[in-house]
Amino acid sequence: MTTTVCAMSDLTRSSIVIEAAPAAVMSVIADFPAYPEWVTFLKHVEVLEQGPGGRAAVVRFVLDAGVIADDYSLAYVWSDDAVKWHLLSGTTIKAMDGTYELKPTATGTDVGYGLSVEVGVPLLAVFKRKAEQILIDTALKALKARVEA
Repeated sequence: MTTTVCAMSDLTRSSIVIEAAPAAVMSVIADFPAYPEWVTFLKHVEVLEQGPGGRAAVVRFVLDAGVIADDYSLAYVWSDDAVKWHLLSGTTIKAMDGTYELKPTATGTDVGYGLSVEVGVPLLAVFKRKAEQILIDTALKALKARVEA
């Protein structure tokens, strides 16, 4: 797993190689109702609006990550090799932007994940980045386990 902080877009980024084709990885990413089965801090996920091609356009999440609990909605934009999202509404979470980018490799898929989250409690930048990095690394490891299972 590689990690970088990209100041230009203000996203914390990391990546992991998954031993599966990009289409298989994207299928798991797009299966929102199944997220609570493999993302431990998500208690409920509901697709509110479908977009072009039958993929979710707006999704509601109920999050309980101990320190942060929220009921929030994200808007999604899909392409063949990427998905991007941004926050539509939330209570504790005030802003969220993210992306998954998939690149085929000789043995599977390199999955890049970028995330920026703003919460309603003040955090020093170093703690914000650390929290984002923990979320990203946890999500990538869980995605890898789910796809490769």
